[in-house]
Amino acid sequence: MDFAQQLRIFVAVVDNGSFSRAAEALRMARPGVTNAINALEADIGARLIHRTTRRLSLTGEGEQFYDRATRLLTDISDARNLFGGGGVSPRGRLRIDIPVALARPLFIDRIPSFKQLYPEVDLILGVSDQPVDLVVDGVDCVLRIGELAPSSLVARKLASITMVICGSPSYLEAHGTPRAIEDLRAHQAVNYFSGRGHRPVAWSMPGDPGLPQFTLRSGIMVNDTEAFVGCALNGLGLIQVPGLVVADHLSTGSLVEVVPEMRSIRWPLSIMYPNRQHLAPQVRAFIDWVTEMVTASASEWLYPTADRQ
Repeated sequence: MDFAQQLRIFVAVVDNGSFSRAAEALRMARPGVTNAINALEADIGARLIHRTTRRLSLTGEGEQFYDRATRLLTDISDARNLFGGGGVSPRGRLRIDIPVALARPLFIDRIPSFKQLYPEVDLILGVSDQPVDLVVDGVDCVLRIGELAPSSLVARKLASITMVICGSPSYLEAHGTPRAIEDLRAHQAVNYFSGRGHRPVAWSMPGDPGLPQFTLRSGIMVNDTEAFVGCALNGLGLIQVPGLVVADHLSTGSLVEVVPEMRSIRWPLSIMYPNRQHLAPQVRAFIDWVTEMVTASASEWLYPTADRQ
């Protein structure tokens, strides 16, 4: 095995957080990955990775070597493609995670187009409203709606999503229809929570998008988007929700929009991935694809951003 291949395996182990996940991504046998790392450490005369039964971590030498290895692999890739040749078709495992709110209205019907473009990519699609740890869980990138907490991850804003407030006809008949923002405080909500705590996500106000301003009293709290909408359909309270999630319900009248001025609120849609200098080809391919897909899906509910950093 040549030195460049050993570097690729080493970077894959670090990026995937384990030998077994690196083997899956590289389509190698696990012992082959282990042997390559052992040979690399023997060749350079330094231990690069601390191994335990539960996880691995880089040594001080490994941190330095990882930075140098990613730069070298980038240089090799740039040299190979300098004149347009040597292109490598993305292949291997790609694990992504998207919110439930995006799965049906935006992603599921469009995933076949990605598979047609990249048939050798083994796609693992996680659909969840709960936080994930990209390194621990072996996830390559995630999409998230809303303001993001500070993180070492790279975050690229793809679009702004229009938020609406709505409730069922039965709820509005029983409790009245709010006409203005100040009327909302007299109503109860289906509130949403995420993560280990049970603190509800606060509602946003116009003029300060993305910054929570108030929380309505809860008729019920849930931590799943489908249950969130289902509770509203069954008259348990008002919801503030991405319009693309409830567009069909609004068109049929099973949910009714209230306080239309709240439509001026738009939450960011972002893609997040580890801050690496050398992204795997399949990860780069997905980032480019989802960026174009979101642009092509522009609507009254989804406004693509010009941010292409």
